[in-house]
Amino acid sequence: MAGATAVAAAAVRWSVKAVHQVLATLGYGDAIGHEVLGIQRVLRAAGYESDIFVETSERILESLTRDYRELVDASGPDNLLLHHFAIGSKASRVAYALPDRMALIYHNITPPEYFVGVHRTLVGQCFRGRRELRAYASRCDLALGDSEFNRQDLESLGFPRTDVLPVVPDFSHLDREPNRFIADRFDDDWTNILFVGRVIANKKIENIIRFFHEYHTRFNPRSRLIIVGMYNLFERYLAGLTQLAADLGQTHVHFTGHISNEELVAYYEVADLFLCASEHEGFCVPLVEAFYKQVPVLAYAATAVPGTMDGAGVLFHDRSPAHVASLMDAILSNPRLQDAIVEEQLAAVRRLQAKDFAGTLLGFVDRILSGPRAPLPRVAPDFWRQFDEAEALDEIRKFRPAAFKRLPVAP
Repeated sequence: MAGATAVAAAAVRWSVKAVHQVLATLGYGDAIGHEVLGIQRVLRAAGYESDIFVETSERILESLTRDYRELVDASGPDNLLLHHFAIGSKASRVAYALPDRMALIYHNITPPEYFVGVHRTLVGQCFRGRRELRAYASRCDLALGDSEFNRQDLESLGFPRTDVLPVVPDFSHLDREPNRFIADRFDDDWTNILFVGRVIANKKIENIIRFFHEYHTRFNPRSRLIIVGMYNLFERYLAGLTQLAADLGQTHVHFTGHISNEELVAYYEVADLFLCASEHEGFCVPLVEAFYKQVPVLAYAATAVPGTMDGAGVLFHDRSPAHVASLMDAILSNPRLQDAIVEEQLAAVRRLQAKDFAGTLLGFVDRILSGPRAPLPRVAPDFWRQFDEAEALDEIRKFRPAAFKRLPVAP
């Protein structure tokens, strides 16, 4: 019986033209980017035609992607579209209107209130993205969270068919030789406190700075804080963080900006403790990267973080600087405790790596393609005419802004 089921699943795969992915942007070195490329490898190995359609991508990844507007020609009712949703976008709205079957892969949307006074545009994007997400409840054949926390969020938003596609991080980028300059600069007798992640408001990096300052002044003046992550588009938030460090008289806080994989390896290898204060995470891959690199993790127990840590590392609930600094010292001053924490973290990594990501993904694909499909989306008859006109206007706005400003205002 099992053999017959496998044969039937294979027949479904070969009868389908393509399983494509669409998302707003493909970033270099970020968690979503790693997952998208991993999914493509699995799908192509299983015999599917599979391309990645994006609105934007970092230049280093452009050769791996296609413009989302090309998806219109690649679309077909027998295809399956894996739609990665992390924010509202034009690519998302085009995907909604196409006749393909669809699975939504949800990476969570940060609540917009985190960006008030920090990034006005992102406030609107997050608000609209959350509202836009609800429209997919009836459009999707299946909605997948990349964590149980995200699956529950989908369920609360009214999605009738949900499941979890586990994040199984690819650690190969952490097996490279470390950047020797970074290693030589920071591998000394000082204690290195590390955070890895985008310098963005929901990460609560101001709290990390306060925790570190308390630890530095009360317990260990020969310590430094290294914050690894890109901050472009969030320069206002970065300015506030640097001002906070200055107000505290703290000169041992280092912001690296966006870095290479070799530099990232070096920072993990010189780190003595990974400190996370984030208030909103859909998964938080750097936590398990720190696990893999054998860095003890101390993290605030919020949203998806406890599920990601899977019983390993150390969680805290009390965010007073005195309490967190005491926990930092308890870990950093006790080598036997550090070894025990690292041992549990490596066990969590092994549990994560044991998950059959490829089999789970292909199982979901087979389940969608062999089952009844969701109703086709209700699209206005002139949708594609409006789409073409909107794209033409956007080209004028980008490349001929003076001409765009002189266009008549629509009644």
